[in-house]
Amino acid sequence: MTGDLFRDRNIDYSCSMLEALRKMDVIDRKLLMVLKGGHFKGLLSAGDIQRAIINDFELSTEVSVILRDKIRVAKPNDSYDSVKGMMIEHRMEFCPVVDHKGVVKDVYFWEDLFGEINPEPMSSFDLPVVIMAGGFGTRLRPLTYVIPKPMIPINDKTMLEEIFSRFGKYGCNRFFISVNYKSDLIKYYLDSQKLPYEIDYFIEEKPMGTAGSMSLLKGKIDTTFFVSNCDILIEQDYSEILKYHREQNNEITLVAALKHYDIPYGTLKTGKDGQLKALEEKPALNFKINSGMYVLEPSLLDEIPKDEFFHITHLIEKIMKRKGKVGVFPVSEKSWKDMGEWSEYSKLLNG
Repeated sequence: MTGDLFRDRNIDYSCSMLEALRKMDVIDRKLLMVLKGGHFKGLLSAGDIQRAIINDFELSTEVSVILRDKIRVAKPNDSYDSVKGMMIEHRMEFCPVVDHKGVVKDVYFWEDLFGEINPEPMSSFDLPVVIMAGGFGTRLRPLTYVIPKPMIPINDKTMLEEIFSRFGKYGCNRFFISVNYKSDLIKYYLDSQKLPYEIDYFIEEKPMGTAGSMSLLKGKIDTTFFVSNCDILIEQDYSEILKYHREQNNEITLVAALKHYDIPYGTLKTGKDGQLKALEEKPALNFKINSGMYVLEPSLLDEIPKDEFFHITHLIEKIMKRKGKVGVFPVSEKSWKDMGEWSEYSKLLNG
């Protein structure tokens, strides 16, 4: 045994996709064993749930419905080296050892074998990344009266450096940063750090919305590129987002965080003359929230008007109006960290 057998990384066959996502958020992992009556039935990844959501499955769907037929597990007579090799090749968080009766005899965990919490990404890419860092950081005042929001510290890094680092592990080394408020301070700090990236700044002379300043990038980007707000962090394999974007031939893909709200009361639906039509006890509401990360095709830069206030939602509406493809890639609620909110920023520092 390489550690505790399950470490809470299992879920019952009859649980819903929402329950599985919530459990992944609680344990901060992306893979669960699915059990039925204590016997192994399969493996469920965050990617399985994401694909199901993309294919319009409700979050109330039982995980049994979306289990893959083909999964990788070890057998009791497999050698330690062969299991380790399989985990490296397929970047498995853990590998259960299952006998012919479906009994889990052992579990190999990535962190036990390799001393790291998570495997490296499955694939890399070298694409430009645009970071929107021109805002005033009003939600974090009074701190942002002194320090611009992109420079606010996260442990031993600034927000911008944390974003660089996350994209850098996929092979990205060219960043375009939209700056306005305290731009001199941002440039001075980053230049002094001697970071191993190519950084280009483009300056908003006036507030131009969440996309208006990207008109300044026309002719500078000629490939698919990522856009990220400077105050959000996404816990997700970015190569999976890119893969979805390309497979669907999207012009733009929005990364959406799933938000769940439990109503602690019975709700009523009424009709004419106030007659009760339906009653639902303590319903749960689920929404997809725009996280502030996107993948775009370079042709869209030509659709952003020059020197005008223009939100990225205006661009999305423009694409949809002409019947272009706008995709949505879902991530779990806790995979999205909005550092522009005091509550989220405080949780990150204290957790």
